[in-house]
Amino acid sequence: MPSESSGRRGGVSRRTLLKGGGVVAFGGLSLAALQLPFFEVQGAQQDPKLCTAPDVSAEEMQLIISNWPGYIDPRKNPNGTFQTFQTQTGITVAYSDDVNDNAEFYAKVRNQLGACEPIDRDMIMLTDWMAARMIGLGWIQPLDKANVPNLHANLIEPLRGRQWDLDLEFHAPWQSGLTGIAYNAGKTGEVRSFEELITREDLKGRITLLSEMRDTMAFMLRIVGANPDKFTDAEWENAIDRLQQVVSAGQVRAFTGNEYMQDLAAGNIVACEAWSGDVIQLQLDNPDIKFVVPEEGLSLWSDNMIVPNLATHQANAEQWINYYYDPAVAAKLAAWVNYICPVEGAREEMEKIDPSLAENPLIFPDEEMLASTFDFMPLDDQQQVRYEGDWSDVTGG
Repeated sequence: MPSESSGRRGGVSRRTLLKGGGVVAFGGLSLAALQLPFFEVQGAQQDPKLCTAPDVSAEEMQLIISNWPGYIDPRKNPNGTFQTFQTQTGITVAYSDDVNDNAEFYAKVRNQLGACEPIDRDMIMLTDWMAARMIGLGWIQPLDKANVPNLHANLIEPLRGRQWDLDLEFHAPWQSGLTGIAYNAGKTGEVRSFEELITREDLKGRITLLSEMRDTMAFMLRIVGANPDKFTDAEWENAIDRLQQVVSAGQVRAFTGNEYMQDLAAGNIVACEAWSGDVIQLQLDNPDIKFVVPEEGLSLWSDNMIVPNLATHQANAEQWINYYYDPAVAAKLAAWVNYICPVEGAREEMEKIDPSLAENPLIFPDEEMLASTFDFMPLDDQQQVRYEGDWSDVTGG
């Protein structure tokens, strides 16, 4: 159990979509809206080398950050990571937890970024697929490698070499997580694979799958023999057809965001697709909740620090990145948020804070667990709209 000093994360999780029984939506934007030209931003492509502003970091010791709720240790704690950063650097940080959903945040800033206009932020934190989307549109500034040596030295190996930013030119993972299976051992036997989850008769109507398309469809692609890192339209169609069969058979109670936590704890469901950080929180109250590495592997994702075009305090943002890639700082942050720490050496530092967390494989996975992880390939505009449409048709969004 985490130490008293770490406590539980408060607020809405960054992975929450819409609290509702199986309705797939993004921050009030339905998937019907996504089937319109939501992601089509013709003429909005920018060159980050041209769409830039003078960096006034040296004159203005400030930094403006947008992050997800509950994703940092308490900022008022004088010994916490936030206050320590300000004290050590002299940089005053204006920190907002106004990223509640990737697509919602995209909708909020796309007109400005697409027109090479400032969004009045120096750093934003977005999940892999949306970070990739913005990088691909040329809306994100490249990082000065010389200013972030800790990132290049200490990022864990499984998070290197992402297809959409091979050399860490534009992004730095903030925290990471695993998507796998959770089950209630007090209610059912072990669920060893995603195939079991969607086919076992005793689980019929007693499971949930995630309403985030990439999480669930990565496993469906694995089930039909495809690679989520690189797949064809035909393989996608096989996977979505397989999911339709599962839904039609009544196997799935609902497609949900984080509300599966309450259903699993209450016994309304007995097994589900789940995020690792959520399972840690559930285990604090119920040791019968188990996290399983499915036979198909694990989906590994990150929420990433990126610097938008026209940021005026990029060097200060790079100081923030370098600071949080110090293993001692990273361990203190991980002790609070309980997601996977992306920083090499933080596990040894965690031994000094809370040895039980240092041994938790959902915060510090071992090499064997990480060897089974996979990513979801970046999608172009046409794929995004088509695949989300297919997903909506099957899930009822």
